[in-house]
Amino acid sequence: MNNYMQVYEMICEHYASKGFGFNTDFLEANVINIFLLLSGLIYVLRQFLGAILSSRQQKVLIAIQEAEERLKQANIRLLESEKQFKQTEVVIKQIEKEAIITAEKVRKSILAQGKLDIERLTDAGKVSISIAEMQVREQIQQQITNLAIRQVALDLKKQITPSIQSKIIDENILQLGDKL
Repeated sequence: MNNYMQVYEMICEHYASKGFGFNTDFLEANVINIFLLLSGLIYVLRQFLGAILSSRQQKVLIAIQEAEERLKQANIRLLESEKQFKQTEVVIKQIEKEAIITAEKVRKSILAQGKLDIERLTDAGKVSISIAEMQVREQIQQQITNLAIRQVALDLKKQITPSIQSKIIDENILQLGDKL
């Protein structure tokens, strides 16, 4: 570390004695060498950096063109998707209309079938009622007839005496004899 301090003290003493200034002696200051070095660097670096920048510019242009092409394709796909969406909406609306029409037809058909069923059941009920009425009438007539026959038979049993009975039997035998 002492060595560094000594070097630093020497540099400080040297500049303190001379001061800071601009050296006008071209040969001592190596201005020509610096100028030649800079111009050579500029010439070499310009071509090198120019080629790199040119290739980089080409890559950027190609990337921009590819991006623009992808954008165009995306816009085309977007338009196609929008057309398909609109067509789908039209189809959906048409299906909804057809469903409403079909539902209305089914409803009317069900109502008409219901009316026919009600009419058929009503007619069947009327027929059943009239058959039941006829059966009841026949039963009533049969009971009345049976009751009348019983009554007449009872009345006859009370009114027929053995002499009337023998007369009826004799008359029936004569009628049978005439027929033979």
